[in-house]
Amino acid sequence: MQRQKGCISLDKRIGTWSFYWRESGKLRSKRIGSLKDLPTRTAAWRAAKELRHALEDQVPQSAVPTVMALVAQYRVERMPARFSTAYGYNQWLNNHVLPRWGKEPVTALQPRPVELWLKMLELSPKSKVAIRGLISIIIDYAMYRGDIPTNRNPMTLVTIKGASKRTRQPRSLTTDEFQKFIVELEEPFRVLALVGVCFGLRISEALALRWNDVDWLGRALRVERSIVRQRVDDTKTEASQRRMAIDSEMLEELKRWKQTTQFSSNEDWVFASPVKLGRLPWSYPNVIRVFLAAAERADIGRIGTHTMRHTFRSWLDAVGTPIAVQQRLMRHADIRTTMNVYGDVVTDEMSVAGAKVARLALAC
Repeated sequence: MQRQKGCISLDKRIGTWSFYWRESGKLRSKRIGSLKDLPTRTAAWRAAKELRHALEDQVPQSAVPTVMALVAQYRVERMPARFSTAYGYNQWLNNHVLPRWGKEPVTALQPRPVELWLKMLELSPKSKVAIRGLISIIIDYAMYRGDIPTNRNPMTLVTIKGASKRTRQPRSLTTDEFQKFIVELEEPFRVLALVGVCFGLRISEALALRWNDVDWLGRALRVERSIVRQRVDDTKTEASQRRMAIDSEMLEELKRWKQTTQFSSNEDWVFASPVKLGRLPWSYPNVIRVFLAAAERADIGRIGTHTMRHTFRSWLDAVGTPIAVQQRLMRHADIRTTMNVYGDVVTDEMSVAGAKVARLALAC
């Protein structure tokens, strides 16, 4: 009895039904059951249902694209438009995924070999999670194209040890450390650090500020864009785009800098680089180089540009800001990010409070 793929046949000598199919040019067979249990061909055909479905789901190996071919098409059709996201994806693909899997068919991306490969990479768990997620996206894209059957994504079975743990704890500064730090900074890096601490901006957002983003009369700052590798783009999330109130003293700091800089027109960058004749703001590598040198002179330990954002969150905690307000000020789409990622390091105000509790306990 011939159907779409495969056929069944009765061996009358021993009274058994078998299912036959061709695979890679060779005839394969599997026993289904006895004539006693399956008295008709229809019953035998029904008993072979799982085998038939498995054959129908199979894609000829020659029709399965390689990972490299699939990635090339993904870049054209589905790569995120945001530059920083696309840049990150391409880094993972070019440096890790394609060198190992590029020539393999996409069906080779199975849980066990991928998990063993990830274990061998000398990367942080967070980076391995990013690579696993990108491979998952590529497999989803193959399903979307019809290159492979639409089933559960195999990357959901890949586990990464330590994925939920930080390899490096975030750094926040005490008020004393921050004062020591900004004393070592020249303009405009001093104002840049103040903007980071007073508004909790990401460095990509702070560098992308223009003077017309400052509402001088309304005492507000509009966060509307970011800049990564000197490419202007949207902010990280929609929640990141927000109008933020400016304290009067911070407003005076911005006024002083506007009066000092040679790039003070409305369309000019707040932190315009004289090296680029004001056409672009200072680049991130220049900023981090200045910040690291200032931190070393201030003897406050190693910091990064994101330290300003972590410090902002910690200080919000220190002054008793409700968590819902903190989420809005941090411009997080999910309050869990505010609670679980930021503000892990205590400030000096918190240390004082902890010391008071300790003295109460030790007085007993």
